[in-house]
Amino acid sequence: MSAEALISEADFKLSMRHLAGAVSVITVGDGQDRTGFTATSVSSFSAEVPSVIVSVNRASSSWPVLHRCGCFCVNVLAADQQQVAQSFAGFDGRKGIERFGNAEWYRLRTGAAVLENALTVLDCKLETAFHHHSHAILIGHICAIQVRQGIGPLIYWGGGYRELPVEVDHHVLAEPLRQ
Repeated sequence: MSAEALISEADFKLSMRHLAGAVSVITVGDGQDRTGFTATSVSSFSAEVPSVIVSVNRASSSWPVLHRCGCFCVNVLAADQQQVAQSFAGFDGRKGIERFGNAEWYRLRTGAAVLENALTVLDCKLETAFHHHSHAILIGHICAIQVRQGIGPLIYWGGGYRELPVEVDHHVLAEPLRQ
């Protein structure tokens, strides 16, 4: 019997809840064709050619729009933007363009929607998308960046949203772990 057969979907999801992640809203499209989704599956990919990796379920209503438009914006949420995360995760029943109603938006280089006062914004052109099982793994070339200072990030851990304080003891972070 293979190791894959021994791990249930429920066990996998439980395990992944122990992996803390920054909460982002990925926005795609334009006009009435705007949509987006909440994601914790965002990671830096390369600084040499500034780029990120984002995972999206291909059953998502955002996937065909993203595939057609060829660009997206990673809006990394600040601690005070939990309502935006919940809306784009579908918790309040909103879909498509309705999800944009509880925040202010503008555009940068690609034309994808940028969240006003996001912790940081990565405006990206889609370089490539790898299909793997139910998801697409996107590599986005970063075309524009904006950063907000003075507030901590919104994170997702243990099945819920959490805030990480902006004031972190950098001396503690700089110390190596002792074995």
